[in-house]
Amino acid sequence: DWLTAEETNTLSSILNAGKKEFLAKGFRSASLRSIVKEAGVTTGAFYGYYKSKEDLFRALVGEPAQTFLSVYHHAQDSFAELPPSEQPEHMGKVSGQCMDWMVTYIYEHFDAFKLLICSADGTEYENFIHTLVEVEVKATHQFIAVLKSLGYHVKKIDSQLEHMLISGMFSGFFEIVVHDMPQEQAAEYIKELREFYTAGWTKIMGLS
Repeated sequence: DWLTAEETNTLSSILNAGKKEFLAKGFRSASLRSIVKEAGVTTGAFYGYYKSKEDLFRALVGEPAQTFLSVYHHAQDSFAELPPSEQPEHMGKVSGQCMDWMVTYIYEHFDAFKLLICSADGTEYENFIHTLVEVEVKATHQFIAVLKSLGYHVKKIDSQLEHMLISGMFSGFFEIVVHDMPQEQAAEYIKELREFYTAGWTKIMGLS
């Protein structure tokens, strides 16, 4: 549907007002009344564009969240599709390239990720980080199976410890968003975080 200039302006006002309210108060405490007041529209006009507060939040974060998860899934699948013999030497490289992309993408859609990480409690996106953790846990299990098939003696890692380490990595990663870190500093921070975790996993798996 083609929107008129007036409709486009109204839509933009609602999105900006929603973003401002969600960032300030989080989704749960955000007030639809405040959003329509800030946007300068009636509640009826709001419902002409969005069915609910949830629908508005989805409009602000849905596409970046989906793209981010898709690219992350693809990176893990690409690694798993490498010949088993090549996987050990590529450990950290594929995820490194993916993380570089992730940082760039976050800064291209910073407000959306600020909403996802800091304001999504009570929405369908509240488990965004947990979803990434689950993908990484599964990929780690597959990689360990490959290492064992190649004859590596991999130390058994307790599943709770494994989950804790991976959750810690993603919590650390998204600190760049939580603390509004400048992009250049964030890129350096993530590079060092990745080196730290690659060395840590190599050690804990008994590969070093």
